[in-house]
Amino acid sequence: MNKNMARRNFLKSLALGAGALTFPGMNPAFAGKRSTAKRKLQIGHTCITWGTFPRTELTLEAALKDIHGEGFWSFETFPEVLDSLEQKGLLAPLLEKYPVPLQSGYISTDLIDPSKRKDEIARVIRLSKIIQKYKGTYVVLAPNGVKRESYNFKENQANIVAALNDYASAVTDLGLKTGLHQHTGTSIETRDETYAVMNAVNTNNLKFAPDVGQLQKGGADAAQVVKDFLPLVTHMHLKDYKGWDAYLGYCPLGMGSVDIKGILDMCESGGQNPSILVELDASKDEPMTPLETAQKTKAYLQKLGYTFRV
Repeated sequence: MNKNMARRNFLKSLALGAGALTFPGMNPAFAGKRSTAKRKLQIGHTCITWGTFPRTELTLEAALKDIHGEGFWSFETFPEVLDSLEQKGLLAPLLEKYPVPLQSGYISTDLIDPSKRKDEIARVIRLSKIIQKYKGTYVVLAPNGVKRESYNFKENQANIVAALNDYASAVTDLGLKTGLHQHTGTSIETRDETYAVMNAVNTNNLKFAPDVGQLQKGGADAAQVVKDFLPLVTHMHLKDYKGWDAYLGYCPLGMGSVDIKGILDMCESGGQNPSILVELDASKDEPMTPLETAQKTKAYLQKLGYTFRV
């Protein structure tokens, strides 16, 4: 099936239930009803849905245009993207044109090779200062990728904990917040690995910044993990997981198996006031445009009682 046909079929299936805005996985009793609970969190959006990665930094404009246009409250991207655009003289006019506040920056770090630690600390500090320069307040610390089929977590656990403690200390010394962002295909993927690390690190500096879709894809009950570490949850990638071919298995909010409402209810009442940003991975043969996915997710969040700038 080609991309256009897949997209048409997908949108047609959505349209069948558009009157009630129901999605697979949404509680039918909730469909069409607006939550009466007062919502205080202001939800942003990351930029990778538009393919914004280092070396494809020019796509940041498309991301900010849609994020700003749909009224999301903030954005997250890679600090390398900001740095590259700044060097080209393109960043300042872009941020002026689409005045969405920068919330956070995503930094992948090597956690298992102690010989790289000194250079990695220097890199984390340099990239964190870029985030800080553009008034971001949070550094998302992500693990390095590994070959999961041959990877042994226990053999690397001590190095992982030591590295995270060093990186988090460097970030917080700058006055920024930071948290661990577990991720599939990396040195911290599973529920047990996440618990082992979070129970061992210095949580005075390193908090928890989960990707709930990644947790679900990695075999965990994302809502339970959030509940177990709720006092440490200060940042989150809000992502749903369906397990289909598009978007690396992820989907717009409300269409998958992640208990999005339950997770948001916990975050609303947990006292941490975490920064929360929607995310949907880019992929080949996408059945919707990035803007359409943002609009579907926004509509779902509005049904939960969330408001947007416009």
